[in-house]
Amino acid sequence: MKPKTLIIGSSGKTGSRILSKLKTAGYPVRLGSRKETPAFDWEKPELWETVIQGVDQVYISFQPDLAVPSSLSAIQTLVGVCQTNQVNRLVLLSGRGEPEAETCEQIVQNSGLEWTILRSSWFLQNFSEGMFLDQILEGRILLPKLTVKEPFVDLDDLADLAFESLVTDKHRNKVYELTGPELLSFQDVILKIAETTNQSIPIEELPLDDYITTLKGFGLPEDALWLIDYLFRTVLDGRNESVVKDLELALGRKPKDFNTYVKETAKSGIWKISQPII
Repeated sequence: MKPKTLIIGSSGKTGSRILSKLKTAGYPVRLGSRKETPAFDWEKPELWETVIQGVDQVYISFQPDLAVPSSLSAIQTLVGVCQTNQVNRLVLLSGRGEPEAETCEQIVQNSGLEWTILRSSWFLQNFSEGMFLDQILEGRILLPKLTVKEPFVDLDDLADLAFESLVTDKHRNKVYELTGPELLSFQDVILKIAETTNQSIPIEELPLDDYITTLKGFGLPEDALWLIDYLFRTVLDGRNESVVKDLELALGRKPKDFNTYVKETAKSGIWKISQPII
């Protein structure tokens, strides 16, 4: 019998891809989100047991990020509920270069359950599905740390490894650092998107404090501001300016490169600027 998987964050960027792969392969799934019945809500741990009962394994994507202070107690509680309900395997999405995330990883590793840790770099899809898309569509980029390099990873590659981690034993009790095959700065990424789409996308570098103040003026909540400040101030300090081959070795193929991602995404028309800001 194929194992039943709870996908926490089933409507998110990683969860939705993993869900699609599991369903296509005929694996039973349970969707973990606030929109489902029963609902999974990170802020309502008293409801988690109802969602977890009857599943064999859990894919964990914590929101908003394992770096936030509340993640530690949440992961401790979640793992405890999984232990009580005879869950066999956990696959945790983690963040590369985040000490707080590594503390959460240790909880999973010490759980007595089977586990896989996917310690990911920043996603390429942040530019087409996430936090930077709106700025691209406005035709103007305001960001701090434009020249710090990051080995952005493609989410389809990440989802392939997560899927394998759930349906095979090849990746049991292993930690993987997931990177793309090249180092790129935010400036590199935006310039390539502009070139490929034949559009002008001006780029301006802001001091981090000014960037946070600008976002606050847009009405972002304090927890989101804290996380963005943390990611740019701490994680993007150069510590992750390296490429590793874990993804290539785990999948037996090269991960998708940046140029391929840009060409494929540009064909979708998602980056078409309707009315550039002057």
